[in-house]
Amino acid sequence: MSIYHYPRIRALRLGAGMNQKELAKLLSTTQQQYSRYEKGQREIPVHHLITLARFYHTTTDYLLSLED
Repeated sequence: MSIYHYPRIRALRLGAGMNQKELAKLLSTTQQQYSRYEKGQREIPVHHLITLARFYHTTTDYLLSLED
């Protein structure tokens, strides 16, 4: 099992009709690194969480599955 668990970032990306490469570009990272976030193989840096929350018009708590 993965150390980190971010099921919502994949669901939000798919709901937005975007691919990993597009999200990686938004975060100024590589597609491979972004893929590791979705798989829970890497912790998402706080600055990336903030960027994703702003992009999806949600909260970091929602992205981290701390709230519904």
